Amino acid sequence: MNTSLSKILILCAAVLWGTTGTAQALASAEAHSVAIGAVRLAVGGLSLLAACLIQKKKVDVRNLPILPLTVAAASMAAYQPLFFSAVIKTGVAVGTMVAIGSAPLLSGVLDYIVYRKKPTKKWLLATFTGIIGCCSLLLKKDSQIDVIGLGMAIGAGASFACYTTVNKKIVQHVDPQVGASLVFTAAAVLLIPCWFMYDMSWLISLNGMGIALHLGILTTALAYVLFSTALKSVHASTAVTLSLAEPVTAFLLGVFFLGESLTLVNICGAALVFASLAFLTYSPKSSLNQEVRI
Repeated sequence: MNTSLSKILILCAAVLWGTTGTAQALASAEAHSVAIGAVRLAVGGLSLLAACLIQKKKVDVRNLPILPLTVAAASMAAYQPLFFSAVIKTGVAVGTMVAIGSAPLLSGVLDYIVYRKKPTKKWLLATFTGIIGCCSLLLKKDSQIDVIGLGMAIGAGASFACYTTVNKKIVQHVDPQVGASLVFTAAAVLLIPCWFMYDMSWLISLNGMGIALHLGILTTALAYVLFSTALKSVHASTAVTLSLAEPVTAFLLGVFFLGESLTLVNICGAALVFASLAFLTYSPKSSLNQEVRI
């Protein structure tokens, strides 16, 4: 798979992720943020596992990267309650912006620590432009940031950056779909206690089931398979920066479906993010092979 196509797959995954905050906002009041995260992992993990069984994908147990799989599962298990709780406390737009907006810098640091890959000028320019754009999306006259929610969002960003970094190791040894199924099934197991700690009656309604299926199948199973597949030919730090398409999607959905306000500064911020994504995605023929396979 060439680099350009991989970047497009990451953008598609990010757009799907961008719908998670809106989906949570449309859930019933009984649906606790941690419970929603646990349900998302359970549906996503089981969907991926079922797909692998149907396709009769084989797993070479001897070559499984146990440590990366464990770290990835723990990261995803931590990401769910942190992200959904941040969205509740800060709002869909702010929570998503801070979580994904903080991830590129953290991923760049981890990429250097784990793979000894120094950030390129192109990545630095695109990342900082995108982050400035994300910050502009948050500027509102009446905005009040919940400090605890902000901390949770940054924690979610760190979890996502950590997952992306170790996932590079996983896709070297196993099929991306198999790897994703193992990670999310394990993460779902880690969150099993949440099923007994929170009210799950909201799942019985059509609205609850629809949200669970959307979060599990589309924003988890499909999105992370696309993302993991793309990681075979794209650096982890580049992938996380491209994921800035997620907060833009969340912001636009918040404006058009949840009635959140929109200012000229917000529009300029969205334009900056789109510009950074276009710049990072564009790869002239002479540089298609510059992405290093790790």
